[in-house]
Amino acid sequence: MASTYDSFNLRTTQEKFYIEACDDGCVDVLAIDRVSTEMTLTVRRDIPASAETRPICGLMGTIRLVAGVYLVVITKKKKVGDLLGHAVWKALDFDIISYKKTILHLTDNQMQDNKTFLSMINNVLHTDGFYFATDYDLTHTLQRLANTSPEFQEMSLLERADQRFVWNGHLLREFIAQPELFVLLSEGIDSEGHAANYVETEQIVQYNSAKASFVQTRGSIPFYWSQRPNLKYKPKPQISKTVNHLDGFQRHFDSQIILYGRQVILNLINQKGSEKPLELAFDKMVTSLKNGMIKYIAFDFHKECSRMRWHRLQILVDMVAEMQDEFGYFLVDADGKVLLNQEGTFRSNCMDCLDRTNVIQSLLARRSLQSQLQKMGVLHMSQKIEDQEDFEKMYKNAWADNADACAKQYAGTGALKTDFTRTGKRTQWGLLMDGWNSMIRYYKNNFSDGFRQDSIDLFLGNYAVDEADWTTPLCDLKDWKFLTLPIIMVVAFSMCIICLLMAGDTWTETLAYVLFWGIASVVTGGLILFNGRDFIDAPKLVQKEKLD
Repeated sequence: MASTYDSFNLRTTQEKFYIEACDDGCVDVLAIDRVSTEMTLTVRRDIPASAETRPICGLMGTIRLVAGVYLVVITKKKKVGDLLGHAVWKALDFDIISYKKTILHLTDNQMQDNKTFLSMINNVLHTDGFYFATDYDLTHTLQRLANTSPEFQEMSLLERADQRFVWNGHLLREFIAQPELFVLLSEGIDSEGHAANYVETEQIVQYNSAKASFVQTRGSIPFYWSQRPNLKYKPKPQISKTVNHLDGFQRHFDSQIILYGRQVILNLINQKGSEKPLELAFDKMVTSLKNGMIKYIAFDFHKECSRMRWHRLQILVDMVAEMQDEFGYFLVDADGKVLLNQEGTFRSNCMDCLDRTNVIQSLLARRSLQSQLQKMGVLHMSQKIEDQEDFEKMYKNAWADNADACAKQYAGTGALKTDFTRTGKRTQWGLLMDGWNSMIRYYKNNFSDGFRQDSIDLFLGNYAVDEADWTTPLCDLKDWKFLTLPIIMVVAFSMCIICLLMAGDTWTETLAYVLFWGIASVVTGGLILFNGRDFIDAPKLVQKEKLD
C-alpha cells in the first residue's frame, strides 16, 4: 500500500495552501494555488517563512460553492479503538476554508446563498459518525481483502476503496492523483440499481490472531416508490406507475450476487394496510426474476410481535437457520490460512431499514457469533453466549449502539426498539422512549428533512454549484396558505379556550361560542392536513421525479 500519514500541518499564505505531513522522513508537501486551484508537489524549503501554521488531522477534500472553492479539513479526532491492529479514528471537528480572500465580489443574495450552502456542509460534517483509518481499508470486508491480488494491495486506499462507502468521495475528486494526505470516511433505487438507506454491516471477531466475520446488508425496497412527508403521521407509500421497475431491480440483485453470493431477502414490513402493496410488488418482482440465487421471505414483524410477543422473532430465526448454516461465515486461522468463506448474505429491510431491520440483524449476527466462538475455541460446544453475562451485556449494547448510529444518520434520533436489543425483552420504559423518538422523527420528517436532504445531496455531489452561471435554487416562495391557515387555526383554538375559561351569561351562549371557534379550529386544521405538502420542508436542490 502507498505511504500514509497520521498528522499534518496546514500552512497558509495569501497565494497558496501548503499541506505537509508531520511524520519522520516525509519531505513532499502538497501545494494548492488559491487562485488557479492547481495542485503540485513541492518540498518543505519552498514554504515561505511567513506562512501561518496550524495542525490538522487530515483532509476531507474540496467543494465548490457560490463564493468559489473551499478546503475542508479535519481539525480534531479521537481514537475509538483498534481493528486488527490498526487504529480507527472518529473525526470530531472540521474547518471549511475559502480559497478566496474575500467574498465582497458577491451580491447580497449570493452571500446569503453561500452562507446557506456552508451551513449545509457543516450540517453533514457534524452529523455524528465519521470514522477513518489511515493504514487500513475500512470499505472492504475481511473476506474480500483476503481474496485480492498483490497489485490490489499496492494500490492507494482511495484507488482501491469500495466507492459505495467513501462518503467524501466527491470532495476527494481533485486529490486522486496526489499522495495519501486525505482520509476515507466511510427510497427505493436509482436507475443503476443503487438502493436508498443501503448499509453493509460486518461483525468481526479476533481471538489469538484468528479472525472471523459475518456480513449482512440492508437497503430500501429496491424498486421505484416514495413515501413523501405531508404532515400525516404515516404518509401512504406510492409506487411509480411510469417506469420499468424490473431493470433497476435486476441490476441491484445482480450486483448483490456478484459481491456477496446467494441472497436471502428478509422483508419485515406489514402485510396489511398501506405497506401491503409494497410487499406484494416485492414478492412479484422476485418471482419474475426466476433467479435461483435469490430467496424471498416475508415476515410481518409488527403482527408477529404485537402485544409484546417478542419471543416470536425466534420463528424467523428458526425459519432461516438452515440457510444461515449453508451461507456460513468467513474464518481465517492464526497463520492466515482461510478455513471458511461466507457463501451468501441476508438482505433485510423494513420501511426505513432502521428499527425492525436492526433487531433481526442482531439476532442473526448473534447466532453466527455462537458458532464462530465455538469454532475458534473460545466456547466449548456445550457453552452458550447467554451464559457469559458480562460479554452478553457488552455484545447487546454494541448492536444497540449500531442501531442508534444508523438511525441518527438517517432519521435524526436514536433507534426504536433498542430496549429489546440491549436487554432481550420489551419494557414499558422502552415503549415510552420509542414514543418520544417517534414524535421527534415526525417533527424532523416534516419540518427539517428538506434541509438535511439538500445538505447530503450537496456533500455527495448530487448537486453541483456553478458559480459562473448562478441562479438560486434556494428561493422557496410559499403561497397564502402557508401563513394564513396556521394563524387562523391558532386564533380559533385560542378563542375556543378563552370561551371555555370565561363563560358567557348563559350556558347556551358559551356553548355557541365554543362550538363556533372549535369548528373553525377543526376545519382549518383539516385544510392544513389536506394541503400538507405546502407546509413541509421539501428538498430544493435535487428535484425528485414526481410519481403518479
